[in-house]
Amino acid sequence: MRSTDAIAAPSALPRFACPDWWERIQRGEVPAPTVPLNEARAAKALAFFNRLRLPDVPGNPPLSEACGDWFRFILCAFLASEDPVTKRRLVWELLCMVPKKNSKTTYVAALGLTALYMEEAPNRQMLIVAPSQNVSERCFEQAQGMIRIDQRLTQIFQVQDHHKCITRRKTGTQLNVKSFDTQIVVGEIPVLTIIDEVHELGKKAKAAAVMQQIRGGGITMQGGQVLMITTQSDEPPAGIWKTELKKARAIREGKGGANPIMLPVLYEYPQALQREDKKHPDKTFWRDRKNWPLLLPNLGRSIDPERLIEDYENNGKVNPEAEQIWVSQHLNIEVGVGISQDGWTGADFWPQAVDETLTLDTLLERCEVITIGADGGGLDDLMGVAVIGRERETREWLAWCHAFADPKVLERRPEIAPRLQDFKAEGTLTLADTKTRQAELVKLLRRLVESGLLPQENAAGVDPNNVAALFEAFEEAGITDEQIKRLLQGRALQPGLFGLELKLDDGTLWHADQDLMNWVVGNAKIEPLGNYVIVTKQISGRAKIDPFIALMQAAILMSWNPDAPVDISDFLRNAVMV
Repeated sequence: MRSTDAIAAPSALPRFACPDWWERIQRGEVPAPTVPLNEARAAKALAFFNRLRLPDVPGNPPLSEACGDWFRFILCAFLASEDPVTKRRLVWELLCMVPKKNSKTTYVAALGLTALYMEEAPNRQMLIVAPSQNVSERCFEQAQGMIRIDQRLTQIFQVQDHHKCITRRKTGTQLNVKSFDTQIVVGEIPVLTIIDEVHELGKKAKAAAVMQQIRGGGITMQGGQVLMITTQSDEPPAGIWKTELKKARAIREGKGGANPIMLPVLYEYPQALQREDKKHPDKTFWRDRKNWPLLLPNLGRSIDPERLIEDYENNGKVNPEAEQIWVSQHLNIEVGVGISQDGWTGADFWPQAVDETLTLDTLLERCEVITIGADGGGLDDLMGVAVIGRERETREWLAWCHAFADPKVLERRPEIAPRLQDFKAEGTLTLADTKTRQAELVKLLRRLVESGLLPQENAAGVDPNNVAALFEAFEEAGITDEQIKRLLQGRALQPGLFGLELKLDDGTLWHADQDLMNWVVGNAKIEPLGNYVIVTKQISGRAKIDPFIALMQAAILMSWNPDAPVDISDFLRNAVMV
């Protein structure tokens, strides 16, 4: 990573910071800092929680035996945190990421019942929200079952099966278990909301708006808490899940502000240890099964160690795609960081080639010549523009990209809509109608022309098929026909594919840290074709790669070593001096 910024060590850790989280995991501890508690409230919560019994396990063992201390930490921190001076609650939100089969759905059902029992105010609302009907039913069945096998609890709670509602008889406060819906909290101000499998909400276009509604209760005088518990996503994090995970990691590292309200409890390997060792796969950290228990706090309780290995051997290893899904769910390996499937080799070096100072402005300031790549698409596609510059002093390549799309893509490709909204917020995607989009494209191209850094020939690479709008934009921006090089896709782009790989491998290509390109580069799928390898939209499927196509086009033109444009004023000045 290239950066000119020095990071100063803070004199004191902000609230909920836990820079030694990995050391704590290795010691078998919860990866979170100590949280000040109201000891009496914590003891009351633990006493109730521990007596709840598992309804679907032979013998119905109580949670005092069946639950690990890791979740009891979450229970107490969430329900009984207290500032020792002000006596105010500290933990208003908590995000726990823990691998699959660690009984999180059962435990949050028990936590919900405990919170319902602890709430003394009358007629309040509590929610457990699941991403699908199956998950919500499972959660409700666990809570319902815990009540019905304990006669004392049936006197405390009333269960309404058809409404998935549990009411505390004394107060009238209700715990409702619901499937995710955009209208889920209309008319309600929940004092507590538990969201199971929040990573699935990252795939829903309007999840951010719903989360904002849920959090709206937190600013009222009665307050409102939010507990999110989830596995890692089986796709690269997107939407609300990406936002919450990024926030939690920042708080954990002490970069989330002085007084955050979210407590992160993230069971994951450091990102450097999540990456697959391509040259020595057997030495990849997470492939060593001795390292699996580090992230499985319920191993030996809800997880059978031998069955876990058998499942990996029989199901997780059948192909790279299956393995990627398996490790994302059972080891919280982030997709896009760990295994790459039949992807582009250069993607393995992409994360290390970030220049944190690089923007389009700094690229134009630092470079002596630039080339452009442009790739267009239809209404359900992206239009990608890539700029590669050759740095004056080092002659290294600097890359910056942007994408354009019609808003209709959000309707036609709802599965990637949250991700596209992320890119719009990042500033790397322009979502606009045809007229506005074309105007913005011309504005960008004109800026590149006015920089004076485009060579007189072979300055802009473009596929000549189905790109009338691109040629119109080139002409309007002042790019001449001599400067346009028509580059077909398919095997004709192989020099750009291999050229970028080599430049990334030897450390002579740097790119702006754009989530758009991190996603696009990860989407690029490779296919052998005779003596060639190709990357095409057809191979990559629904996952967009247009900006990557544009990057390859710009790379081909830059690999031809264009001469830096001559500044006529310097030429005349030198002529006078002579």
